[in-house]
Amino acid sequence: MTLITGAAGGIGSVLARELAPSHDLILAGRGGQRLDDLCRELKALPLVLNLEQPASFVGAAQSLSRVTNVVHNAGMVELGEVSGQAHEVWTRTLAVNTVAPAELTRVLLPLVRAERGSIVFVNSTAGLSASAGWGSYAASKFALRALADVLRAEEAPHGVRVTTVYPSRTATPMQQKVRQQEGQSYDADAYLDAASVATTIAFALNAPRDAVLTDITVRPGPR
Repeated sequence: MTLITGAAGGIGSVLARELAPSHDLILAGRGGQRLDDLCRELKALPLVLNLEQPASFVGAAQSLSRVTNVVHNAGMVELGEVSGQAHEVWTRTLAVNTVAPAELTRVLLPLVRAERGSIVFVNSTAGLSASAGWGSYAASKFALRALADVLRAEEAPHGVRVTTVYPSRTATPMQQKVRQQEGQSYDADAYLDAASVATTIAFALNAPRDAVLTDITVRPGPR
């Protein structure tokens, strides 16, 4: 079974539909009608997770008996200069974008090891290069990159593959929010299609067992 966090919207819901024909799915999110409807549509198992409370993951995951792949797709962003962002923003951003994936991985790792499965971290090009105004988000994504690199080295002897995908700006509700924070208009055609990112993630999951795609950067191609 393949577990996707942040499954109810953006890249997550597109990825779920991409994988549904060939993967049994566990769709994780904050709960609500969108998650319920998607699980019903795809005959998937829902998993309610509050990523701001990683201590709750052990209890939430107790019902899971089999997990082959984990796609850490959920995330949050609040733009702002270091001089103006309070510690609450940094704490929440790091909790959701870094601590939650680390803890969920720890909790699920025995199941993934048993399946010799894969873990995919949906990062961002902000995890490769930091820009002004993106401090807390970029820091969380740089840390997520380090987590993936360490996990890849540690889990290779257990047959677990670890991939990081670095999409550039993608046409999602999160990108709409970012553009609002930047005080700019949103044009979906100017960004990557979420389906293109989803197809890339699926390609990494479905790669032959003797191959691991360690780091994949996804940028818009020629129009």
